[in-house]
Amino acid sequence: MMNQDGVRVETSGGIVRGVRIDGVRTWRGIPFGSAERWQAPRPVRWQGIWLADEYGNVAPQTDYNWKDEVIGDEDCLNLDIVRPDTNATLPVVVFLHGGGFFAGASHTAVLRGHNFAKELDVVYVALNFRLGALGYVDMSSLEVPDAFGCEANPATRDQIMALNWVQENIERFGGDPDNVVLMGESAGGTSAAALMAIPEAQGLFHRVILQSAPVMTVHTNAQSNLWARKLAQYSGLVPRTTTIAELRALPFDDVVRAGKQMLWKGGGLREGNAAFGIAIDGELLSDHPLDIFERAEHQQIPLLIGTNNDELSAAQVLFFSKSARLKAARTMLRAHDPALADQIEAAYGDIGRRGVFSQMLTDAVFWAQSVRLAELHQAAGAPVWMYRFDYAPAMLRRLGVGAMHSMELSALFGDAKSSKASFVLGDEMAVVSEHMQRAWKSFIWDANPGWDQYSVGRRATQVFEREMRMEEDPRAQFRKVWEKFDMRGWDGDESSVAMPRPGR
Repeated sequence: MMNQDGVRVETSGGIVRGVRIDGVRTWRGIPFGSAERWQAPRPVRWQGIWLADEYGNVAPQTDYNWKDEVIGDEDCLNLDIVRPDTNATLPVVVFLHGGGFFAGASHTAVLRGHNFAKELDVVYVALNFRLGALGYVDMSSLEVPDAFGCEANPATRDQIMALNWVQENIERFGGDPDNVVLMGESAGGTSAAALMAIPEAQGLFHRVILQSAPVMTVHTNAQSNLWARKLAQYSGLVPRTTTIAELRALPFDDVVRAGKQMLWKGGGLREGNAAFGIAIDGELLSDHPLDIFERAEHQQIPLLIGTNNDELSAAQVLFFSKSARLKAARTMLRAHDPALADQIEAAYGDIGRRGVFSQMLTDAVFWAQSVRLAELHQAAGAPVWMYRFDYAPAMLRRLGVGAMHSMELSALFGDAKSSKASFVLGDEMAVVSEHMQRAWKSFIWDANPGWDQYSVGRRATQVFEREMRMEEDPRAQFRKVWEKFDMRGWDGDESSVAMPRPGR
């Protein structure tokens, strides 16, 4: 329980002492579990008082500088809590960060949650969990004798353990365990959608917010086996003769670097076959989340879901020629649904043009998948609200980039009264931030963000811009061409994934 000073709290693992700063109480780096490599996490306990005044270890990941350094540590299962400096009992928001399943942390500057907790009047909990080769590769699928002891979904198990920790402990921090909102962005949104479809997560949260969630990034059994073998190869081992014990004996930074090489040089991204993803293992996750939603076997709770208008607008600069963009688009579409690939291309027109190319990618990876998930959730009888984030500073609009991926985080977490935010992101950002924070607060507190529910009759979509507006069935002609497109994952030829070069 919380003592009179408001920052010393007794948890199931031991006593923690937080700090007061910026009008909030915050506890940083609280351990909620520990785990051996590729095994399920287990609870932790400590003696004495855990000084929760500094952020904890992040999951191992490369920092992408010229030295190719690895930051973080395998002992990374910790969480941060922020709440207003009051004694009120408040709703709880558990946030899953994005980063493509291979990067990110609970406490990157925009996600620390001080302003978010104060403006929305909530207890904010941000998680660190395993990433990349150590969190999102199903090593149990590797066909070697000792693979059976591996956990197929280490990171998802971490998240479930953290949600159980919240249920057990958050009341001691002034949070309401009966009003827990699970919020995820990008890869974190995919994780939150998967958790809605996992029976073990039933009852651990009561509302969900999915921001720019590419729910297609789930690994089939064939994908899991492919990427487990490739990780062994990129680690310098032979998949048929190696063992999990040999892979565990490698320094974690070597495994992380191997995962980075596998992701970027393996070439899977060209076909939408990401190296890292949540595994359909037949145990924790029995089927693709879209199939589970279609059968209405998921948690049918209030859902707020949306995307940014120009998620992948920056992708247009990744390819120098029109022919390269055209080839990349066609390759990705045909690796998922060759029967409908031509129809998608015909609907968009010249998909080799920069703007058309980036819009088609944005729709394929984010928007169309979110629409599909929203419609399945609504068909199951659960309430859904859809949004689209369109705001971009004038400078980005002039560059033709627009509301890029993750840009809504600055509005949602930022200080609407901050001159610094206005200077960096445009004078109008304060207005957009106020609108967005008000809607999220209303959803978190009252299960209604303040506009009409999404339905197949109207498809009401709230647009966040300098001037707010409601659109019904936005971009209907494109929605219709994606309706039957197979979004259940990559179904290509594994020969498209490159072998590691000698001396990588």
